[in-house]
Amino acid sequence: MPGEPGTRGTPSVDALRRRALAVRRDIVGMLKMARAGSLLPPFSAVDILVWLYGGILKVCSEAPLEPERDRFVLSRASAAPALYAVLAERGFFERDELWGYGRLGSLLQGTPEPRRTPGVDVSCGAPGMGVGIALGLALALKDCRPGANVCCLLGAEELRAGSTWESLDRALASPPANLTLIVEHARVPEKVGDAFGSPELASRLSSLGCDVRCADGHDYDSLTEAWASLSKDRLRVVLACTVRGKGLPPLREGVLNDTSILDHQTTELLLRSLEAVSS
Repeated sequence: MPGEPGTRGTPSVDALRRRALAVRRDIVGMLKMARAGSLLPPFSAVDILVWLYGGILKVCSEAPLEPERDRFVLSRASAAPALYAVLAERGFFERDELWGYGRLGSLLQGTPEPRRTPGVDVSCGAPGMGVGIALGLALALKDCRPGANVCCLLGAEELRAGSTWESLDRALASPPANLTLIVEHARVPEKVGDAFGSPELASRLSSLGCDVRCADGHDYDSLTEAWASLSKDRLRVVLACTVRGKGLPPLREGVLNDTSILDHQTTELLLRSLEAVSS
């Protein structure tokens, strides 16, 4: 069973919010320097990652290869900048490494590499591969490292991949007690409304035998409550609903699409907006 929230000195909600703001500022700087990548997927995943690395996962920057540590699988590779910024904030490597993101020979490549980057356990690129990798890790660890848990963050869009369903089918046949999936259901702001919880998706996963808990992916208390109430004998799934690009100010259409490059003016506007939130 995943570690109980709060047992490893989970910080306050205010502290987590401050970390999330700092992480979002760093993501802006990373992608400005890299001149590549979208802010939308990493910004929506920031709060989930800050929460996980704020005391939910049993990991330590001073001993990143500790055998009894929890393993984290980022299946949604487009959120890699958020993972890097969170790892830097938690001390797994120097913050200055963020500014070399995506460059040849850099510590931080476009797709996370476990042999290159401290704190990264798994390299995932193609959508739908993360669940299978996480399942394999969980099965391998349950006997030799019974204290180690595995958490996989995937996007709801990855449920369209056949490999995801093949892995889910195998996991449901004999659910590992040390595996938890977090499905991030990111929505565009104008279509969110009161849809947090995604009942249709939750109902479908529940009908397969998963123990599903819905949470607001930007609310740390909601995430903690969902995590703490998961069953011990079924495949555990937290359905975390998020807003795509959460934390970004309204900008003219096309400025922050999936292929846009941040110019100096837009970068300054974003940083000022984030600074205003923190003041």
